[in-house]
Amino acid sequence: MTGNRYYSGPISDHFDGMRFFAPGGSADRGLPDVLRWRLREKRAPWPKSFASPFADRPPARVEGGALRVVSIGHASFLIQTRGLNILVDPVFSKRASPLQWIGPARVSPPGVALDDLPGVDAILISHNHYDHLDLASLSALKRRHRARILLPLGNDAILAAHDPALIAEPFDWGARVALSREVAVHFEPAYHWSARGLGDRRMALWCAFAIETPDGAIYCIGDTGFGDGAIFSDIRQKHGAPRLALIPIGAYEPRWFMRDFHVNPAEAVKILELCGARNAIAHHWGTFQLTDEAIEAPPEALRIALAEAGAPANRFHAIRPGEVWQEASA
Repeated sequence: MTGNRYYSGPISDHFDGMRFFAPGGSADRGLPDVLRWRLREKRAPWPKSFASPFADRPPARVEGGALRVVSIGHASFLIQTRGLNILVDPVFSKRASPLQWIGPARVSPPGVALDDLPGVDAILISHNHYDHLDLASLSALKRRHRARILLPLGNDAILAAHDPALIAEPFDWGARVALSREVAVHFEPAYHWSARGLGDRRMALWCAFAIETPDGAIYCIGDTGFGDGAIFSDIRQKHGAPRLALIPIGAYEPRWFMRDFHVNPAEAVKILELCGARNAIAHHWGTFQLTDEAIEAPPEALRIALAEAGAPANRFHAIRPGEVWQEASA
């Protein structure tokens, strides 16, 4: 017995027998750091409502090489291509919290209603933080859809303890999982961490995803720090330049606290260049206030970072919930 409540497995280059870690990553932030942040830093006020002007009712399927991606909000997306419907980190609840009466509250409704989703084939969960793994949403989805749930090691135990119907498939970094004869999901590393409470830090793994298709990869980064940038260059070497990357741009202030685990917009642009994605969609902003920056600061900082990097503004899109990005073919 390892003492890990979620996972028991062999030691590896990112698991010490008790906890997972990112090679080359940084140490955890402790309670003194949290108190310094909360007591000394100033949080920008957010509005109680930041409703998107968009709402979407997706088509049943998108066939062939066409690609359609709609933002549901925060880090939640519906990806449609090659006849498959893939949900990433679906959160439909009013709060990103273990409690529905306290914690970060949604200021923008989901861009797609639960009942308006087409038949879902696969649900990808990047890690177990409450703004990415929402058990209530997963249970509601399972009642409506016969989707496979794919997630990193250890997180399946969290789902099973909440709802026995939530049968999930856990995988390690480096795994390749076929969704069809044409599409597969690769589990890739990220500089982040995991926890659902005070006593389970890094007991479940976290990841990014590269969705392999005949038309190019779709790179989905749930949360990550920048580190030395090597993991982003590795994506290009392994999968080629992605057709599309979903890259976080928010939850980055104060920088001294967040820099090891959340990229800022300037670093997001560096990720775009390193992985070589032809297009990118920004996420992790404008839905739940998790950190100190103002609600519209991330897309504004992204605009400046793109200009400073000499990158076209229309290559990296900060879309709102319910807004659709699509491409007819690769």
